Amino acid sequence: MTFSIPLEPVPLELHPDGVVRVGGTRVTLDTVVAAFNQGATAEEITSQYPSLQLADVYSAIAFYLRRQEEVEQYLQQRQHHAQEIRHQNERRFDPEGVRDRLLARRR
Repeated sequence: MTFSIPLEPVPLELHPDGVVRVGGTRVTLDTVVAAFNQGATAEEITSQYPSLQLADVYSAIAFYLRRQEEVEQYLQQRQHHAQEIRHQNERRFDPEGVRDRLLARRR
């Protein structure tokens, strides 16, 4: 009797926008890693994000644990990019007085 173990690819996809998504869903690797680092189990993560498969969450966590330094660099790049976008938007759209402007529109 011969036993073979098929290799399964890690269920992560790098999209053209530079975002890594898990299991063919819109849920990002950032989201799964953040939840895991906050103490959530794989079961809790799939409960919070029902589009994820439990096996995919376990695989994503295993990938993170095996390549923690690389994933942390990716997460820092994503955070830096998000801050740049936030600053660009704040320059384009003055956040001062937003509440007053919105309330004025209602009148």
